[in-house]
Amino acid sequence: MSTIAASPGISRTASALRQLYFVRFAFAIVWALVMFTTASKLGPVAVTLLVLYPLFDVAAAIVDARASRTTGTPALLYVNIAVSLITAVGVGIACASGIPAVLRVWGAWAVVAGLVQLIVGVTRRKMGGQWPMIISGGISVLAGASFIVGASADSPTLINAAGYAIPGGIFFLISAFRLGRAAKGN
Repeated sequence: MSTIAASPGISRTASALRQLYFVRFAFAIVWALVMFTTASKLGPVAVTLLVLYPLFDVAAAIVDARASRTTGTPALLYVNIAVSLITAVGVGIACASGIPAVLRVWGAWAVVAGLVQLIVGVTRRKMGGQWPMIISGGISVLAGASFIVGASADSPTLINAAGYAIPGGIFFLISAFRLGRAAKGN
């Protein structure tokens, strides 16, 4: 048993993150399933979902920052909160211009949020359960770039944006299971 995993601060943080990651998994899957049904056009439901996703990310980052105070600085999580708030507003505005504009904003957000997730995962790797977060952050950067490029396609759609949530949700689920040992203090 390592002294890091046995630390009460690490154990509490891992337990809180584990619960948060299970919630993030469930939200991502439900969001993606509903988004798939509306991704062909920017109707009221699609617009609401597109604004809701980064707002949910804000709430999750706030919970994460509060849980993580004892184990490190939450500065990058505050960056994520600001970027996600700006994204929610930006996506709402972009929806008036069409799918290409939405994909550009969504893509820029995926790049920045992915970098933050990757860096936060690297700084938490001693806690355990962070490799899925590191990989997910890297994939988010690549996916974001593909959204930006895809916005210039002849007939861009929101299908890939909807699909983006599924791997992220799965990585949160894997990380939640992997954090179980640290949450128990083992």
